[in-house]
Amino acid sequence: MILSKPQGRIANDTSRNRVAICGRRWGKTVLAIRELCKAASIPKQKCWYVAPTYKQARQVVFEELKDKLRELRWLTKVNETNLEFSLKNGSTIALKGADNYDSLRGVGLNFLVMDEFADIKPDAWYSTLRPTLSDKQGRALFIGTPKGIGNWSYDIFNQAVEDPESWSSYQYSTLSGGRVPAEEISSARRDLDEKTFNQEYLGTFETYSGVIYYNFDRNRHVKTYTGEIPDVIHCGLDFNIDPMSASIGVQTDSGFHFVDYLKIYGSNTNEVCDEIKRRYPNKKIFVYPDASGRQRRSSANGMTDHIILQNAGFVVKSANTNPAVKDRIAAVNSKLCSTTGDIGILVDPKCKPIIEGLERQTYKEGTQIPDKDNITDHQNDATGYVISWLYPIRRNTQNTEPGNWRSRQGNRL
Repeated sequence: MILSKPQGRIANDTSRNRVAICGRRWGKTVLAIRELCKAASIPKQKCWYVAPTYKQARQVVFEELKDKLRELRWLTKVNETNLEFSLKNGSTIALKGADNYDSLRGVGLNFLVMDEFADIKPDAWYSTLRPTLSDKQGRALFIGTPKGIGNWSYDIFNQAVEDPESWSSYQYSTLSGGRVPAEEISSARRDLDEKTFNQEYLGTFETYSGVIYYNFDRNRHVKTYTGEIPDVIHCGLDFNIDPMSASIGVQTDSGFHFVDYLKIYGSNTNEVCDEIKRRYPNKKIFVYPDASGRQRRSSANGMTDHIILQNAGFVVKSANTNPAVKDRIAAVNSKLCSTTGDIGILVDPKCKPIIEGLERQTYKEGTQIPDKDNITDHQNDATGYVISWLYPIRRNTQNTEPGNWRSRQGNRL
């Protein structure tokens, strides 16, 4: 099959898992058919194409793939009902729908294509399809158009950053595919709003409207911590039981680097203390907890959370009440990126809950009230407690107009 240069780059990539995020009409289906045929050219391979629904699998690729296999003279049998092709070399290619993904269990695959995977439930991959590749160490190709930073496709796309040995990712606009004229794309730009055009034609991941931590940018703020862990560790802590959340980091010359996290369900403060000490023995640990822990009693003998932390040997830094939510948010945004463009917060890639929290938490529609979704808000609270203590926001005493805030220079311990 004749491929464009971008398609060729992906086709020639030998990574076990490849991700192609592309604009509409880029040529994703052509690439999928080519890669299915390539994988099935090896004898006795089991290859699957999975679309969001069974109907889509038939409509999008069945006839085109059948024509190609007949052209190659590879076919011995076509099952029109099960959408399965049997080849002369003993390989099979089957088309499946992820709308009933539990029915896809129990097979071993050599190669898998997930088309428009942003529209597929993440459990279809994590709990069902990923295990089908394990015994044969099969390969996977994810193709589709992005659905925003909040969609699981964004996490899959960024796997190449976290595990470059096994994953590679590509991002192409519609124009780069060479199948849609520039004039048509210009017309679409006039017809669509900016966010929709960027997503559908440029293939970019768009942020939610009303995102709280608008200064966070994964490309600028996610960076592996390569230094030695210093003698002093700083830990923001939220006491919610499900989950107990901690954001752990160190101070650096440029600001603060989050290097670790805790997210433990059905836990308690004693267990959190034990885990932190296990990970960081012989370190001096400053903890910045939820101020409500002064009164919240979590032990059988009536000790408060703050006392438990102190008895564990931690240095507890907490005011009588938590800082206002808007001040905590402002402190994090200011440290993420100052008005002069200085980046003051970095996050190690392994700290996924911290990254997801900063990317995804939004305000309730039409308000400045954070949406409490029990997924991002507790980790963000932990992150905010440590940052707002070390780098607090205070009113400019020379100008008390509403909204006139500035970040205190230096650190507070």
